[in-house]
Amino acid sequence: MQREEQIRVIQILMDRIDRDENVDAGGILHAPVSTYTCPETPAKEWQAFFKDHTQMVGFSGELVEPGSFFTIEDFGMPVLATRDQSGEFRAFANVCRHRGGIVEKESRGKKFKFTCEFHAWTYSTEGELVGLPKQNHFGAIDKACHGLVELPAEEKYGMLWIHPQVGAELDLDQLLGGLGEELDSYNLSELVHSGDETYEHPMNWKLAIDTFGETYHFGSLHKNTLFPVFHGNVQAYDTYGRNHRMSLCQRGIDGMRDLPESEWKLHQAVFPVYYLFPNVQINVGGDTVTLVKVFPDKGNPHHSRSQVSFHHRPEALARDPEMVKGIARVFGEIIRDEDYAAAARTHKGACSGAIEHFVFGRNEPPLHHYHQTYREALGMEPLSLIEA
Repeated sequence: MQREEQIRVIQILMDRIDRDENVDAGGILHAPVSTYTCPETPAKEWQAFFKDHTQMVGFSGELVEPGSFFTIEDFGMPVLATRDQSGEFRAFANVCRHRGGIVEKESRGKKFKFTCEFHAWTYSTEGELVGLPKQNHFGAIDKACHGLVELPAEEKYGMLWIHPQVGAELDLDQLLGGLGEELDSYNLSELVHSGDETYEHPMNWKLAIDTFGETYHFGSLHKNTLFPVFHGNVQAYDTYGRNHRMSLCQRGIDGMRDLPESEWKLHQAVFPVYYLFPNVQINVGGDTVTLVKVFPDKGNPHHSRSQVSFHHRPEALARDPEMVKGIARVFGEIIRDEDYAAAARTHKGACSGAIEHFVFGRNEPPLHHYHQTYREALGMEPLSLIEA
């Protein structure tokens, strides 16, 4: 975040604390419970938001050097992501051109050749078919025409992006809606990846995203964990196309009031949380950036999963690696054991038939924005704002 913007956000938060005010959506929304429970919705979401949409798959630091790779199967296409021998980020269908076997089974590592276990066809980091056993027995084959199927991929602003459809175009600046340079200001490309966790949950995927949409719940759900660190129900909020930024208010802001603006520190006062459409949350701390990607079950509105990955500043790891990694894991546990546990219980309430809609308050504009853009992307009518 640029310095001028940091000062603006901190000033907004200080003023809202003093006035006992919060960001205001101007009214209330009624979100139909059927949005979360309709059995026909997951297939539409899967096609529009995952098979036909560019996906943010990680940060540059997850592919540190040539030969680094990771594999994913998040959006219906097995993917092998590599940093090739020239240092370029590449992505391929992780599917052997012989009989469709999965070429690389490991989730992460470093290799310059990838060999399918079925018949040992072997590919380079550039996706080229470089070897197959007993070619004189197999028959004449043009290796140049049997490389791995390459997917559209781009590395920009310290992030890695893939489109699961061959030949699709990537327009990252349009997707980010002007957030690119701000995200780049956090030096995401320098982050060190320390691990991943997967949380399976018996709830609709949008409930997982909703948990990141307001701080109204901090004083109750997080009263012993986050509330001692954050002013609940106080935030600054900005939208960027279908994306948004929530600026959560840390209690460290209270100790900055008597300091000149030149000494204000962003991460003492603000915890920026970015939502990137359709399913990504980037939580930016001073030492750690936590990436959360939420995925629906394409055939079941009552199940979803979140992939949480932890990325750290090199200087923080050099200072105290165990403490930095430990704090990150605690943050992940709060998401899992408090936010997602409560959201799963909310899903039970949604399925009970007792209510027809959820109520999004005027102090919850990220929920307004998310659900309105979600509906717009699926060709649905917008929800009507109720004056309150």
